[in-house]
Amino acid sequence: MKKAKLMFFYTRYPSSSMLKMYFSDVKFNRCITSQLIKWFSNFREFYYIQMEKFARQAINDGVAKVDDIIVSRDSELYKVLNMHYNKANDFEVPERFLEVAQITLREFFSAIMASRDVDPSWKKAIYKVICKLDSEVPEIFKSTSCLQELLRE
Repeated sequence: MKKAKLMFFYTRYPSSSMLKMYFSDVKFNRCITSQLIKWFSNFREFYYIQMEKFARQAINDGVAKVDDIIVSRDSELYKVLNMHYNKANDFEVPERFLEVAQITLREFFSAIMASRDVDPSWKKAIYKVICKLDSEVPEIFKSTSCLQELLRE
């Protein structure tokens, strides 16, 4: 599961074929494939819950402009996400993840500010934006000893 959590920094919406490529040491069957897909679904759920929470908090704190929302390594949102996906903090989170987190937070902020959250399916438009922001997972993740290598860097 740790490898999957670290992969989430690159891809929030992996396909089953991508998972098979990066978990070559796993004997895939329908059950295992669906379990891995479920993990990523749970990772996304946590991610989006945090985004909504922090967007609402920004509004409550009086943030009025979307451009005032910045996600950096010092921000509380980053610390919460990093603690969840990278508990031991032994992996260098890619800069691109910070960019995607900032875009996501801004999308939630804008939607809530525009009162789009009154529509039960308001988050679907955000999901469509974010799913296009996945980046390439580094080749090292294909290695069966990937975790040891990643955590040594």
